[in-house]
Amino acid sequence: MSATPPAGTPSVEQVTTALGSVNDPEIKRPITELGMVDDVAVDPDGQVRVKVLLTVAGCPLKDTINRDVTAAVGGLPGVTGVAVELGVMNAEQRSNLQSTLRGGQAQREIPFAQPGSLTRVFAIASGKGGVGKSSVTVNLALAMAQQGLKVGVVDADIYGHSMPAMLGVADARPTQVDDLIMPVPTPSGVSVISIGMLKPRRDQVVAWRGPMLDRALVQMLSDVYWGDLDALLLDLPPGTGDIAISLGQHLPNAEVLVVTTPQEAAAEVAERAGTMASMMHQRVVGVVENMSFFLSPQGEKLDIFGTGGGDRVAATLSERFGYDVRVLGRVPLDPSLREGGDSGKPIVESDPTSPAAQELLEVARSLTGRGRGLAGMQLGLTPTAKF
Repeated sequence: MSATPPAGTPSVEQVTTALGSVNDPEIKRPITELGMVDDVAVDPDGQVRVKVLLTVAGCPLKDTINRDVTAAVGGLPGVTGVAVELGVMNAEQRSNLQSTLRGGQAQREIPFAQPGSLTRVFAIASGKGGVGKSSVTVNLALAMAQQGLKVGVVDADIYGHSMPAMLGVADARPTQVDDLIMPVPTPSGVSVISIGMLKPRRDQVVAWRGPMLDRALVQMLSDVYWGDLDALLLDLPPGTGDIAISLGQHLPNAEVLVVTTPQEAAAEVAERAGTMASMMHQRVVGVVENMSFFLSPQGEKLDIFGTGGGDRVAATLSERFGYDVRVLGRVPLDPSLREGGDSGKPIVESDPTSPAAQELLEVARSLTGRGRGLAGMQLGLTPTAKF
């Protein structure tokens, strides 16, 4: 039972309650709930001392925790100063934290594949490289976050991982609590994990084949603590290779968005990517035609890469699957789209009123505003008797 504090100074309980408003910036849950608050003391003169345990030594966001704790406690009436001491969890405390985050389940599993998962999973696919699939992915993620959704991104393009750079966290490394990995938060609020973040060096080449690729995908889905996400976007490698097959096996509930350009060559191979998704019992939720046209300074619409590719892909997939696959957006060719990716400031954030940004924002609204639907999805039903 704590002693009654002098009049005008807060109690330990009041300080602890205030600390409940401070979230760990990586785990995005209150530090009091995670067992990170080790000690709280209030001096008669209003000085408050708080000891916070970091998950690991050298936590990259310790300054953020220090600042948020100081602000939360410093705002209480009667507080004259706040001293924050940062310690590190011991092995037992980290084990308890893992148990808390996994809901007491020791066995690793992919949370998004569980029957009760409320997270919408969108896999962004293309038949070939160079159609702007990663640019579409990163901008859709930010657009969904602007809607107030909690969004995560898995850079599943193992060989061509570019998500960290496009989100402005190219040199960031995830925090690891024993065998549990925290996704890297970004300034936009989107969390991301990429195989590029797990390599010892940024310039190291990934030269893996089937089993290793499957293991990497599973690790980014099951060993990463994503928390309660509204949407998870996966940037897939182009084509119909190992990752597309693994995704179908591990996340059959994923909805696939096919990205193409207007030209015939791109459309033909994009149809294969959509067909692969259907073969893996995933629903193709729509088509995005990127680099659809170029709008000159004089207002003239130039079809640099031809026309009709998106419509062809949508019509072909609709006929093959027996349900309506629509073109959800036609994103114009815009230098700002490329510049935003290079600078780590995607266009929906850096130039939201541009035609390309407006089209991507509309695609995001279309995806999050529609129901999941059962067309094209495997229901897991097995007949038990003949009638």
